[in-house]
Amino acid sequence: MRIAYFECFSGISGDMFLGALVDAGVAPRLLEETVAGLRVGAHLQVSRVLRGNISATKVDVYVGNGKDMPREEYWAKQSETRTPSSAQHSHGHSHSHGQEHEHSVAVETAPDHHEHSRGLAEVREIIDQADLSGKAKASAIEIFEALGAAEAKIHGIPLEKVHFHEVGAVDALVDVVGAAVGAQALGVDEIVCSPLNVGGGTVQCAHGTFPVPAPATVELLKGAPVYSSGLEAELVTPTGAAVIKTLAARFASFPEMTVEKTGYGAGSRELAGCPNVLRLTLGRAAPAAKPVRETITVLEANLDDLNPQVFGYVLDRLFEEGALDAFAVPIQMKKNRPGTLLTVLCDAERAAALTEIIFQETTTLGVRRREEARQCLARRWENVRTEWGTVRIKIASMNGRVTNFSPEYEDCRKIAAERHVPLKWVMQEATRLYLKNERE
Repeated sequence: MRIAYFECFSGISGDMFLGALVDAGVAPRLLEETVAGLRVGAHLQVSRVLRGNISATKVDVYVGNGKDMPREEYWAKQSETRTPSSAQHSHGHSHSHGQEHEHSVAVETAPDHHEHSRGLAEVREIIDQADLSGKAKASAIEIFEALGAAEAKIHGIPLEKVHFHEVGAVDALVDVVGAAVGAQALGVDEIVCSPLNVGGGTVQCAHGTFPVPAPATVELLKGAPVYSSGLEAELVTPTGAAVIKTLAARFASFPEMTVEKTGYGAGSRELAGCPNVLRLTLGRAAPAAKPVRETITVLEANLDDLNPQVFGYVLDRLFEEGALDAFAVPIQMKKNRPGTLLTVLCDAERAAALTEIIFQETTTLGVRRREEARQCLARRWENVRTEWGTVRIKIASMNGRVTNFSPEYEDCRKIAAERHVPLKWVMQEATRLYLKNERE
């Protein structure tokens, strides 16, 4: 099983992610052709730079009517000519950041400003029409949807009202689509990310002065481990947060692996006391590919006088408190009374709390407990984008070979209920798209 591990000790941004990919072996030509295929008037320039005496790859995005002008400079010139009414809708940040200058998203409320921006529907169309694999398209659109959803929540508006500024849309398209294509080109089974150093200080937004990380970044990093080294700079940008949160299967410390190669992606600025780079390590983690052997605790109780209406509630409580699994089996008890055998699987540290729930919520007078060994297949997740929404696919493997996969039921159920389509259709379509992406 091959792993890509991203170390965000100096944060992460879109250009740092692209630079790390190239430095680790992704062909620059692949990314250049990908950007050209978007037909948005942008191109890349790849160079080597020093950041804190660390040699790294810098990927610059050039935009604007075919002129060789970096995105930061082009956006600054555009900002100078914007009217006060349009400027008030900007969601850009100041040039004092540690990472690239991002003006990715704007909340457009006036129709006459739409000609200078792109909505999410147009962004999806650009990606769909590009010559990309199905897997790369699905990842890129999911990243953009995450960006849009974060902004929509912050501003309290529907997702379709979020528009990307003309230049910011190009900027983000290049970073996001390049990241999706480059990550697939790595040929790894899993992407893992370290905790993220978000930096510190304040950032100037259209919302006013906010502490770092910015509002959109905080929203995007829900569920991810973060910290601040105390450096007064914004180290994690919204695009960087959206990319890594979408593509990473999990966040963890450096995984056990045999290192094959490393790459360093450079940020835009020098930072005092910290090389402004993102490190990518590629390696093979043989132990993770083998079935996992572990010891679990089994709790059992015989129930013959519990109201059946209560039983569903008991199972819900057990799962909420950390049960790995809980189920019931019909049994015949003494005096020929029909009963139910409740079985709960859990980690040893959760056994006491779950036993207490069984005593509180059922009529049993005793709970049996034993330790058992179990063997588990290695598991990971991939996303597929159906016409109704994104579905996670759970993939099980043994010795690096996929042995089973299935659409996540809760994702399919939610889509079926919200979009009023049969559940079996959603599950079938998710399976079809996963197999199609694997063949590509």
